[in-house]
Amino acid sequence: MKKKILVLCTGNSCRSQMAEGYLRHFHGDAAEVYSAGVEAHGLNPRAVLAMAEDGVDISSHTSDLVDQYLGMDFDHILTVCDHAKEVCPYIPGNAERHHKNFPDPAKATGSESEIMESFRKTRNLIRSYCRDFPL
Repeated sequence: MKKKILVLCTGNSCRSQMAEGYLRHFHGDAAEVYSAGVEAHGLNPRAVLAMAEDGVDISSHTSDLVDQYLGMDFDHILTVCDHAKEVCPYIPGNAERHHKNFPDPAKATGSESEIMESFRKTRNLIRSYCRDFPL
């Protein structure tokens, strides 16, 4: 039976989307992966681009609110930013809770190439974490 994983961040636009993509990529045969935010900011096009550069397509993902998953039972709940960990509503159940704060590339400033480099750095950190995620 597949493990159910919920990945949470603030806006469900970058970090949680990247984590969802990589968890599906690395563990798709063993896991059902969902992502959501405490807010819904829409899928960030730079996150889509950064992931596509690494061969993972997240372009069909949607930016969802955590509230729509409150009735589901998860095996793992992963928060990928401190803000989501602090303000996320309690999700009942026996899920193992994991937390890893990744830098928010959406807050990057500078030239387009500098901003994209921030997305790539966060993407690479998330890729390493998800590749070794304990199911």
